[in-house]
Amino acid sequence: MRFNNELRSVFQWNYAGISRANYILEFKDNIDFDGKDQIIAQARFLRAFYYSELVKFFGDVPLIVDKRLGAKEVQNIDRTPASEVYAQIEADLTYAANNLPWVASQKGRVTKGAALALLGKVQLYQNKFDASAATFETVINEGPYALISDYKKLFTVANEGHSETVFDVEYTGAEGGSYGCLICLEGNAAPGFQGIRQYNGPIYGDGNSYNLPTQNLYDFFDAADPRRDASILDLDAFIAKQSNSASIKYAKGGGGHTGYYNNKYIKKIGEIGLPDNDLTSPVNYRVIRYADVLLMAAEANARANASDENKAKGYLNEVRSRVGLNGVNSSGTQLLEDIWKERRLELSGEGYRFFDLVRTGKAAEAIDGFVPGKHELFPIPQVEIDLAGGKWQQNPNY
Repeated sequence: MRFNNELRSVFQWNYAGISRANYILEFKDNIDFDGKDQIIAQARFLRAFYYSELVKFFGDVPLIVDKRLGAKEVQNIDRTPASEVYAQIEADLTYAANNLPWVASQKGRVTKGAALALLGKVQLYQNKFDASAATFETVINEGPYALISDYKKLFTVANEGHSETVFDVEYTGAEGGSYGCLICLEGNAAPGFQGIRQYNGPIYGDGNSYNLPTQNLYDFFDAADPRRDASILDLDAFIAKQSNSASIKYAKGGGGHTGYYNNKYIKKIGEIGLPDNDLTSPVNYRVIRYADVLLMAAEANARANASDENKAKGYLNEVRSRVGLNGVNSSGTQLLEDIWKERRLELSGEGYRFFDLVRTGKAAEAIDGFVPGKHELFPIPQVEIDLAGGKWQQNPNY
């Protein structure tokens, strides 16, 4: 795994973003103009976001602030303790929150709510539950956010920018790209990769059949929960319901075959960009949405030193009410279990599950082959260690 190209991409791409943010921040004192504080705030938010991804994957990572590095300098920097990286993330997000408006003047720009929501999240990841609860309280009480009524419309292109949007990565289907440079894409590659291999039928488009949901996840849902079918496509059941079912064909892709597909990020006929349309989906990546904020707030309140279980249950049940489910009235350990269960149901297919299991100490019991003391972090790509002169110590047990 130390030679995994995908992990190297995570490392490289986030540092590429940090370098671009630092390029702006390096020269921030050289000129003044109207709106400068907001430009700086947006750059600091993005730097915090990139570092939050790196520390989540790799733990200790080199912390470079307000400057760019040449090839020689890279060989003289060390990995920075994760606690110091988090301190910089919090400082950047606090500045961003203090200098950005709740509503952006241009779609896709960072807002005060995005900065506060990410701040609350990194506080939660550090087990700073009181601080996290207070941060989320500001988002909930002062922000312009609300759950939309129809869960099925959360991830459609036509409904982008709805009231549940806290922070999206914007994509367009009007620009091309190549497999040789996925970071160069203006479109979202995920729907194509997660689409149905050689599919020819209604609604969906041909894809590559990767990142497939499992039977375990499908069965975790109650059949009456509308989020199951909105989140997971049971392909054979869908085909069987079509009037021309005999003519609908598909193949098993490189990712194997479970019979299920991620219905949130999947290629659909009405949401296809320019060829190669595997790489040009206009579907935005929903980084933080309001339901996630409510569930993180519920957890933070339940785990805070001055815990407020009534608030925790209120936020949890607001998420459940949106999809017509009865409220939860548990307490103590069971309340926490109910909140974590709801996170899996509400956020399935969105990329949170592994990190939720790690940070709550439940990964070993939920993931076959998970080795405690090792798999909480991914290995630093070996090529990055080599480029740094071989001086970085690898993560434990790799």
